[in-house]
Amino acid sequence: MPILPVSPLSIIPAESPAAKDNVPASTGFSQMLKQALEEVNNAQAQADRVGLQFLTGRVQDLHQVTIAMEEARIMMTLAVEVRNKMVEAYQEISRMQV
Repeated sequence: MPILPVSPLSIIPAESPAAKDNVPASTGFSQMLKQALEEVNNAQAQADRVGLQFLTGRVQDLHQVTIAMEEARIMMTLAVEVRNKMVEAYQEISRMQV
């Protein structure tokens, strides 16, 4: 019985071709991480703007301010947890014996 070499895996997209047009072909981990951090930054800036507008009297609804601040807090907490997991993974890999 002959032993065949292992061929490289090919990734088959699970999405339809129409949905594929919206996503750039070269979206890597670093690009996704950069985009997520930009979203966190935008949420923080939005919360600051809404808070300032509330303090100056341009926004009367306290619920808008609370929601914007809470969204920014949750996004920041998630970003910190992802960073912690990445650091833990790096440390675990660096402890591996080769």
